[in-house]
Amino acid sequence: MVKPGLQTKGSSFLAQTHAARIAGKGRISIIIPALNEAKNLPQTLHAAQRGQPCEIIVVDGGSTDQSLEVARSMDAIVLNGPRSRALQMNQGAAIATGEYLLFLHADTWLPSDYSVHVPALLRQPGVSGGAFTFGIASDFVGRRLVESTTNWRARRWQLPYGDQALFLRRESFTQLGGFRQVPIMEDYEFVRRLRRLGRIVIAPSTAMTSGRRWQRLGCVPTTLVNKAMILGYHLGVPLSCLAAWYRGERAERATCSRSPEPSCERRQVSEQGSVRVESFVAKGNPE
Repeated sequence: MVKPGLQTKGSSFLAQTHAARIAGKGRISIIIPALNEAKNLPQTLHAAQRGQPCEIIVVDGGSTDQSLEVARSMDAIVLNGPRSRALQMNQGAAIATGEYLLFLHADTWLPSDYSVHVPALLRQPGVSGGAFTFGIASDFVGRRLVESTTNWRARRWQLPYGDQALFLRRESFTQLGGFRQVPIMEDYEFVRRLRRLGRIVIAPSTAMTSGRRWQRLGCVPTTLVNKAMILGYHLGVPLSCLAAWYRGERAERATCSRSPEPSCERRQVSEQGSVRVESFVAKGNPE
């Protein structure tokens, strides 16, 4: 589906007019990066629609299942993007018209009152962003421990992850230059920068995420892998290597060389009348 007022030309997407942005004041744009999520998208989109957001934008990274068809059938705006969660989210943000941006994983379900919490929390003085309380939809041994430790970390250190549905003001996202073009841990890197703008708060309502990874690998191995990823990040292990290890790829397939940390900027690509083509680009190669 192409939203009324939104035009497309080739692989570029023309942003909404200024009037449309004014109409989005005080409202939420939900951006969902997706890759082969046809099974999860119906429940994710249904939960998101309950809050009557300004729009729901699904950015597909090359799905081979029915993800695109599912998203279109449920009245989401659908974009085709690269197979990169960071770039998919940036692409969705570039056409979003809402005052508030909410980045939602395709296997995470928002609470019914999310549209109340997002503006209320972001209007608090000194708050730069937020996320929801973490919950896992599946039951397994150790689930309660995972949930409690994750929520303790998110509140104590102001470090929620992407599966808690990050939200912030559009102007803050623009100020930070969007997500950096990294192969993994884009949410962790982004939240660390977002903290510099103010406090990150956790809404009392719970966003439920799929427990498929815990069920597939087991509670202890999954937790250890997650901790190892954080440790590797802070020890300076190239993110391309961490991504290959996390996804079970052969190490030699990744280029494990250090390179300067990329910086991002938002730029205007071109103009056609009163409609601007906008995108987020990264300078430097993170891999």
